[in-house]
Amino acid sequence: MTKQPKFFGRALLLCILGVVFMFIFSGLQSDQINIIQAFVTAEGGGWTQVQTQLPMTIGNFVCIVLTFVYGSLFIKFGVKKPLIVVLAITAVGVIGIALANGLDCNGGAASGNYTLYCISMFVVRCGCMILQMAGFQLVANWFIRYRGQIMGIITMGSPLFSVIGTSVMSTFIAKKLGGDYRPFYIGIALIIVAICLIIAFGIKDTPEEAGLYPDGAQTPPKSEKGEEVNLTVGQVLRQGKAWQLIISFGAFQFTIAACMGSMAVRYMSLGGLEVWLNAVKYLAVGAILGIPMSYVFGFLDDKFGSVKASIVLGVTELIPVLALMLQPVGGNTTMMLLWGFGVACMTGGVPTLHPCITSFAYGRKEYQSANRIIMAIQLIPYSFAAMMMTVLIQSGKATLAYIILMVVIAVGIIATASMLKMEDANASDRMYGDHKA
Repeated sequence: MTKQPKFFGRALLLCILGVVFMFIFSGLQSDQINIIQAFVTAEGGGWTQVQTQLPMTIGNFVCIVLTFVYGSLFIKFGVKKPLIVVLAITAVGVIGIALANGLDCNGGAASGNYTLYCISMFVVRCGCMILQMAGFQLVANWFIRYRGQIMGIITMGSPLFSVIGTSVMSTFIAKKLGGDYRPFYIGIALIIVAICLIIAFGIKDTPEEAGLYPDGAQTPPKSEKGEEVNLTVGQVLRQGKAWQLIISFGAFQFTIAACMGSMAVRYMSLGGLEVWLNAVKYLAVGAILGIPMSYVFGFLDDKFGSVKASIVLGVTELIPVLALMLQPVGGNTTMMLLWGFGVACMTGGVPTLHPCITSFAYGRKEYQSANRIIMAIQLIPYSFAAMMMTVLIQSGKATLAYIILMVVIAVGIIATASMLKMEDANASDRMYGDHKA
């Protein structure tokens, strides 16, 4: 068997697993709370929304530190070993959510164990994040020339969950399981265990470990001549390019968190539940369009370089912000369509291009030593974005809130544009050859 077919088989498995990683990550990271709160309600005798949300909120802040921890583990032990261990712990947490009960259909809080619920939900929130980081790291390891398009393929998993995840699963639990989501969570735990087995026996951390080279090439990457450098925190923070990345995609990530985390509040402020329910239809359109947009931005990355593709992303982020700001009382179909398209660009573009531009700046071998620090810093303002928007909108200052976001986006675009003269760390192995990104 030649190296090309051997590489293709491993690459195909990696793409399939990557989509699964992002699908499960999106569900367990935040979207599952919609499922929990649909079947555990204060009205039904269960815990309140604040109580069910609390462990996830705490987990969001702990994940800032865990970004650095997981990245450091990848550097020291490779991707597979930490991934399998953390996923196994996550599976236990998922089972814990089922055992905690507290469901309306089973008697509410009287049937539940809130302490077990909190611990389990916290563990799951903190553990699932490793799926995204591992997927990005594996793509960065296995692909250079086609990293944008492959990244675009695996990130399809996130909008895919938005399309079929919460609504389909909630309907299934309500109609087929009588509102008892415990069998559903046990099934998720078994799927995670199966994923661990596939990772253990079917995945290699790098193509070199399988006797191959990135992209299925017959020779080693021309752009990689030196040994891998594990950058320290101090080294990264003293580099100008690290701060260019922190500011640029810190701004783009802040915007997506701000828009997506406050959209219900914004539409409700324009006419109550009826306006929001109308807007949800266009949100679904945006989620569906987000699937192909993931690949589109990945293609732009490979064809024109990470910097130019990211500038395009920054410009498109203005669309949903303007659509939400200019949305009239009662809602407007044209503005909602623009908002849906903007959501597609954000949800498809940000997850795809974020790891790509870090790879652009640092190359395959230094990707994770820089990424673990850059991502951790970016998550700090990200964690407060939705809260800031909600407070401003509820205070009657929605226009001010969206003007702030436009300023943030402008800062992100400027920071990205400042990298136009920077050379891709793997330029000679990219689609655009020796040209600068």
